[in-house]
Amino acid sequence: MTKYYAEPFKIKMVEPIKVLSREEREEKIQKANYNVFALDSDDVYIDLLTDSGTGAMSDQQWGGVMMGDEAYSGSRSFKRLMESAKDIFGYEYFQPVHQGRAAEKVVMPMYLEKGKVAISNMHFDTTRAHVELAGARAIDCVIKEAQDTVNYHPFKGNMDNERLVTLIEKYGPEKVGLIIITVTNNSAGGQPVSMENIRETSKIAAKYNIPVCIDAARYAENAYFIKQREEGYADKSIKEIAREMFSYGEIFTMSAKKDAIINMGGLIGIKKDTALYETVKARTIPLEGFISYGGLAGRDLEAMAIGLQEGTNFDYLQYRIGQIEYLAAKLDKAGIAYQSPAGGHALFIDAKKMLPHIPYYQFPAQTLALELYKEAGIRSCDIGSYMMGNNPDTGQQIESEFEFTRLAVPRRVYTQSHLDVIVEALIAIKERADQLNGYEITWEPPILRHFTAKLKPL
Repeated sequence: MTKYYAEPFKIKMVEPIKVLSREEREEKIQKANYNVFALDSDDVYIDLLTDSGTGAMSDQQWGGVMMGDEAYSGSRSFKRLMESAKDIFGYEYFQPVHQGRAAEKVVMPMYLEKGKVAISNMHFDTTRAHVELAGARAIDCVIKEAQDTVNYHPFKGNMDNERLVTLIEKYGPEKVGLIIITVTNNSAGGQPVSMENIRETSKIAAKYNIPVCIDAARYAENAYFIKQREEGYADKSIKEIAREMFSYGEIFTMSAKKDAIINMGGLIGIKKDTALYETVKARTIPLEGFISYGGLAGRDLEAMAIGLQEGTNFDYLQYRIGQIEYLAAKLDKAGIAYQSPAGGHALFIDAKKMLPHIPYYQFPAQTLALELYKEAGIRSCDIGSYMMGNNPDTGQQIESEFEFTRLAVPRRVYTQSHLDVIVEALIAIKERADQLNGYEITWEPPILRHFTAKLKPL
């Protein structure tokens, strides 16, 4: 039996992609001001920019699209989504929104304001932005083992609970508006969080009367890792593990564009607090639309209801994470460092190790991402100092704990041959890594700069 698992599906439709010449790619990235987000998708060969909304829907989901009920209120599709979500998460109330950051836009100001902090195992970019937009400050509290990209730890996404207590005591429980558990931990390399750690974080939060919010974008992948790596869960189903995970929070925000395998959509879940649900509804109506559609068409609600179930399928998850493990094994042979062990949705290349001569303020992870595009038309992104941006109080460049170039693999889209091309490109870059120079920013917006900033090579 092979170590890696082939696709548990067959292909019914294909989309042609083209390969530009090296000269054409260099011209395209220069016109894009060396920002991969500014590239046209037609000019990208293998697109690993994100796994968010870029997956391939199933025949069942496309069939559901045709059956979507577009009623403004009381939609059948809304009711099916509520039933599907309750089956998986075990919560009482759910509110659809148009994507994950919309969920954060609704939820974060309910808990956070100027003078407060949010503590997370790690905030991702939009979460951090919505914490700051609410006037609060975001504090990351991941375990120290996550900083060692080479050595193995089964749950590098874990909250550092000893430090969490120290931070709560430092700021005072009344100043900690929210504890956020991100599963899996994207910024730390797509690394899972153990059930034991989630349980302990929840106990600490309860002791200090601080609410817990779960960032649920990749909850199914996290549940898969718990099943594979944590004692006592091997015989439990993905749904059983998910229900226990979510029992330790009182609310969750979710980008359904990841583990629900849809192109657009998000979800807010409220465990049982009716008053909290009423507040969420009251904020959703002016921000997203009426509660039974939340900024989405009925067909999107239908696809989400089906995709939530498909995302918990064990065979699918085994294949999905197997793709990342395949990439990792190839890079091990090539001596290319990444956040080890392989994450769920992406492989995070350690750009600091590949480009040690480029300082954080010249953005080594962004440099590697740009070089990947020039080398082979592969679009990836920076998860490092370039993405972290500037300190909102001092305006100074933040030095990230990590300098990762993220290779986010879309769900059910690319084959093993595409993965082999990625490996070959990284090997070619490694051979001339000492010849690469960093970049500097020539223009940037105040928040979430990496989406639209302009750069130039040094």
